[in-house]
Amino acid sequence: MQARQDAAINIMILHVNHIPPKQTALAASVVSTLVTAACEGQAPARILENLNVHLEWLQYKTNFREAITLRRATRGEEVLPWFEVGVDLRQVRPDSLKEEFVNVLTDAADPAASLRKRVYLEPFTTVRSGLIWRFNNMFWQHLPLWESASGHGFEKALPGGTSDANHPEAIADAVADFWTLLKDLDSHNQLPAEIFALEIGVGTGARACAWLDRFRTLDRERSTQYYPRLRFLLADYSMPTLNRAMEAVREHRELASFLAVDALDPFKSLSFLRFKVLSIHLTNVYDNLPTDEIVVRDGKLYFVEARAYVPAPIAARICEAFGVQPAELGRSVSRLLEVGPQHLHHASLEQGVTFWRSVWDAVRLEERYVAIQSILDAPLPAGVKPGLLENFVGEGVMNQRFHLSSGALESFLNTVPLLHPRGYLQVQDIFVTKLDDYGRMFRGPGKMDGSIVNWVNGALLAEVGAQAGYDVHFAPFHYREGSRTSTLYTTHRE
Repeated sequence: MQARQDAAINIMILHVNHIPPKQTALAASVVSTLVTAACEGQAPARILENLNVHLEWLQYKTNFREAITLRRATRGEEVLPWFEVGVDLRQVRPDSLKEEFVNVLTDAADPAASLRKRVYLEPFTTVRSGLIWRFNNMFWQHLPLWESASGHGFEKALPGGTSDANHPEAIADAVADFWTLLKDLDSHNQLPAEIFALEIGVGTGARACAWLDRFRTLDRERSTQYYPRLRFLLADYSMPTLNRAMEAVREHRELASFLAVDALDPFKSLSFLRFKVLSIHLTNVYDNLPTDEIVVRDGKLYFVEARAYVPAPIAARICEAFGVQPAELGRSVSRLLEVGPQHLHHASLEQGVTFWRSVWDAVRLEERYVAIQSILDAPLPAGVKPGLLENFVGEGVMNQRFHLSSGALESFLNTVPLLHPRGYLQVQDIFVTKLDDYGRMFRGPGKMDGSIVNWVNGALLAEVGAQAGYDVHFAPFHYREGSRTSTLYTTHRE
């Protein structure tokens, strides 16, 4: 869009990402409002000359953005002369949009303005190192407290109110495939005496229980005697989750083991199983692991830094409600993350949990783009070579923002060494299987109850898998209509 004012040409570039059909009228109204605000000269001219505006419909109703978000670009200590504004159509209010847009652009001309409107909880850092991931860990470590306060189990926050991992047909097919593998190995006298299967990120334990029930039934029906040889390992870093899973699979306790395992590095705890595990399964784990992001704008590379904050008016209400001095909010949040909600000073357990939930609901992320000369300067996931990522991005990409899926890549590379030569890794999650798909819709981070969710860069994961000697394939989850879940299937490359 171009608007003429005082003989100068002010340029505002609008990018419209994926918009649901029912929201096209709203998008048109927003565009009209933004163009009117720009043409009326209500925003600083130098800002409009270097402004990119992205209109998006954020998939996650609760996320880390305000309705209109300003993102600056930097190179070292220098603030670069271009700006990006993100507009979340899910949150915008048409009656106040014009005023908010002008306010954000005015703030762009005055970097100190945000200091008066926000209470920052941390300095700028790489996204995967940010404070929000400490909240994510606390959610899983103190899950029963959160569920008691919310009045529902964490799976109720998932689409459909349950995990696709628990779909009975999907489990039946998974068991049948595993039995077929065992039968083939057996027919060639290659079946180990102990049959290891591993589930990482056990959730409620419902899938493990259903899988074991079905496997036992199938084994008895076909008189193969594989069930008594099974060694089923349930792994998670959350003790409350492991305790819940232990209760769920109590009928199979004689062949089940429960292990505290960091999903980022399963091999560290399970190295004794190197080349022994015939089946490894994860559901909704990769999307909950820390990640960084890379941005390509006009062919130039940036990585994303962020800092968590609470909008000042909301911070004031939280401080008043919990008797916290405004200047002490950051310190109180740090203490919450260090000791947990049950040990906050001068607070009962109920107050501690309510404080936790209130802050989490209010936390937002201020983002900035940090210019880099090459991929070598980016915070690459461990084990990922710069050349692979350079080839992945390619020279033709001009404007794109995508996850590095740092935690997922680390987890993958630290899990596949456990696989038996005929074993396979199955991951059910939300994958972006083509880089171009990142430009079509918002991919996170979003808030899923008290935890974080991001789509997983499946395209990059497949490249990393190939480099490590594994074939990686994706298939849609066809057991539930409308499901966004895909299944990643990994085997040793022959």
